[in-house]
Order: sequence, then C-alpha cells, then structure tokens
Amino acid sequence: MSAKPLITAEEIDRELAEMGKRITEDYAGKDVLLVGVLRGAFMVMADLARHIHLPCEFDFMAVSSYGASTQTSGVVRILKDLDEEIAGRHVVIVEDIIDSGLTLNYLIKSLKVRKPASLEVAALLLKEGVQRAPLDVKYSAFTVGPEFVVGYGLDYAGRYRNLPYVGVMEP
Repeated sequence: MSAKPLITAEEIDRELAEMGKRITEDYAGKDVLLVGVLRGAFMVMADLARHIHLPCEFDFMAVSSYGASTQTSGVVRILKDLDEEIAGRHVVIVEDIIDSGLTLNYLIKSLKVRKPASLEVAALLLKEGVQRAPLDVKYSAFTVGPEFVVGYGLDYAGRYRNLPYVGVMEP
C-alpha cells in the first residue's frame, strides 16, 4: 500500500501558522495548556505550538476507539490521562482528525467536569459527512472527504505517521 498526497507539507504549515496566530490573539495575556490526543496529534501539536506566541504548557491523553480498524468502534477508552490539573486553566485540545466526533465528544465531557477556565478544540482535519456527535471546533485547518487518510501523524496499523503530508491510502 501507499498514500497519494492530498494536502502538502507546505499547505499544512501555512494553515497551522494561521491557527497559531488566531490562538495567540484569542488567548493574549493568558497561559495556554495544549492537550495533545496521542498518538496522532503529536506532529500537529509540535508544529502548531511553534506558531503560538504565548506561554504554553503541554500535556497528553491517549484514547482509543479504533483498534486496528479504519472505522471508529464508538467505544472510547482512556489509555493515558492528563498529568496536569486543568481547573481554572485555558485548555486547547489538539487533534489530528475529527471524524465521527464520538471520541472527542467523550473527551470534552470528561475534561469539562474538571472545571477548566476555557476548553476549545484545534484540529488539523475535519472529516465531512461522518459526524455522529455535534461538536464546536473553534480552530480547524482542512476539511476532507470520507476517504481514509494517513500521514502527518495519522496512521494505518501504526504505519505512515511519518509522512510529511496528508495522503489518501491506495491499494
């Protein structure tokens, strides 16, 4: 299998720079805690953070709803919780891709009960036509169709995360 480029590394960098600028403006004078959803968001978060010109801290959560499948199971498991307390803090959840929204919806609910000062979402990709949970995503870079995408942190069975672009799987 291989992946045909869909979104170039240059396009990704340009959109993350714009997203970082917006976050910098929206949180001026505040500290921000970026929460990366592992494993896919690590590349997005690292590059996005370089474009945010504010004091930032990082934390990570690991959740699972896929297993080895290309479609979400709808059952969410928290594999790694936050190390930091988020009460009273400005939190931005960083995601690589939002498809059904079920995992992110679960994550938002579980973080809201911890009483952050604010809680927003920044996503590299929003997948069109598959949302099953209503979500308010304040920061997003690209919309993609229903095809299965890999690269730039996104994987298929643990592979292709290291591609510098987002691509569509080809047989």
